[in-house]
Amino acid sequence: MPERNDWEEKAKGLLRAEMSRHSVTYAQLTERLSEHGVKDNERNLRNKVARGKFTAGFFLLCLHALGSSHLYLD
Repeated sequence: MPERNDWEEKAKGLLRAEMSRHSVTYAQLTERLSEHGVKDNERNLRNKVARGKFTAGFFLLCLHALGSSHLYLD
């Protein structure tokens, strides 16, 4: 099995950090994403984030749904 890409790990960590910073659970993020037309369930969302395999567009939509106005890269 190929090793996980460092950038995928970084994206996963950033998304999880923003969820934590905004005190948003996977269930709540699923609801917020559905308001933007993303029909997914909590389990699928949790798995997608755990794998770190998502598009830049999905990442930005998640940040928007979380209400993030700043992204801390460190």
